[in-house]
Amino acid sequence: MSNSATRIDRHRWAVLVSAILILASPGGLVAQERIDSLQVELARLAALVDSLTQEVARLRTSGPEEEADDALTRLRAAAQAAAALGENTGAVDQATEQEFVGRQRSLQALNPEISVNADVFGHVNADDTGEDNFFAREFEISLISNLDPFSRAKVFLSRHNEGGELSPFAEGHDGHEHGEHGSGTGFGVEEGYVEWVGLPGGLGVKLGKFFQQFGQLNRWHAHALPFQTRSLPHLSFIGPESLAQTGASVHWLAPFGGIGGTYEATLEVTRSENEMLFGESNSLSVLGHINGFWNLSSSTDLDLGFSWINGTFAADARSLDRNLYGAEAAITWRPPGRSRYRGVSVRGGIMAVDRVASGSGHEEEHEE
Repeated sequence: MSNSATRIDRHRWAVLVSAILILASPGGLVAQERIDSLQVELARLAALVDSLTQEVARLRTSGPEEEADDALTRLRAAAQAAAALGENTGAVDQATEQEFVGRQRSLQALNPEISVNADVFGHVNADDTGEDNFFAREFEISLISNLDPFSRAKVFLSRHNEGGELSPFAEGHDGHEHGEHGSGTGFGVEEGYVEWVGLPGGLGVKLGKFFQQFGQLNRWHAHALPFQTRSLPHLSFIGPESLAQTGASVHWLAPFGGIGGTYEATLEVTRSENEMLFGESNSLSVLGHINGFWNLSSSTDLDLGFSWINGTFAADARSLDRNLYGAEAAITWRPPGRSRYRGVSVRGGIMAVDRVASGSGHEEEHEE
C-alpha cells in the first residue's frame, strides 16, 4: 500500500511540475522576444540620433552658399532625370499612339456658307399718321466659300426696295423719301470678290467688286449699321450706299506695335463707278487708308483711321481732279465675358472733298 501511494504521489508531482512548466514557458518566451525587439529598436534610434547629430554639425560648419549649391545640384539632377524619363515616355507614346488623319475635304466642307438678311424697320410720324408703316428696305443673300487655306470667295446679292429712307437731302415732306413701297430694282451684286489672306509679310490681296476701305463703316452692310442711315458727310459726298467699286486691294498688317497699338494700311486701285464722286468718269481711282487700334484696358478700345481717295470727275465737257479725305475715331467699352450683351460705342468722323479743274479754262473749286 505504501509503495502504491508513493507512486501515486510521485505521479501527481510530475504532472504538476509539467503543467507549471507548460504554463510558464510561453510567457517567458514572449517576454524574451519583447526584450530583444526593444533592444533592436533602441539600437536603431541611437544610430538615427548619431546620424542627425553629424548632419547638424555639418550644417553648422558649412556656409549658406555651399547649402545652396547642394540644393541646386540636386534640382539639376532631378530635372535631368525627369527629362530623360519624359523623352523615353514620349518616344514610346509616339510609337504606340500615332494617328493617321486624312487631309482630304469632304463634300460637306466644300459647300459654301449661305445666310439671308433682311433690313426691316417701322416708321412713325406724329405729324402725318398716314406715313406710319413698316418697310422692308433690303433683302440680302451672302455666299462665302473657302477655296483653300489661303483664299476664300465672297458674294453678296441684295434687293433694295425704295421708300422709307430718312434722307436729309430728299425733296419729300420733312426729308422723308417715300417711293412706291415694296417696289425694287431686283437682285444685284453688292460685292463679289476673291481674297487671299495670311500671305507672307502680313499681306492680304482682294480682287473683284467690294466695299472700299474708306473708313470703317463703309465696309459695313446696311443691315449691320447701328443707325438707320449713313452719316451726313457720307450721304453728301458718296451717296446712300457704300462706296463699292471694282478693282484690286492690298492690305498690310504692320509687324510692329509701337505705343502698344496695332497698325494696318490699305491701298486700293479701282474703276471709278460712284456717280456722286466721279460722275460719268470710268478712269482709275486710288484709295489709301491707315488705321491704328489700341487696347486701353481689358474692356476699352480706341480706333483711329485716316482715308483718302483720288479720281477724276467727268460730266459733259467738264473734267475735274477730285480728292476726298476722311478721318474717324471710335472708343468702345465692352465688359469681358458680357461683350455680346453690354457695350457702349462712341464714334465720330469728318470728311472733306475738293475739286480742281484739270483742263484749261476751268476754275478751281473747293467743297467741304
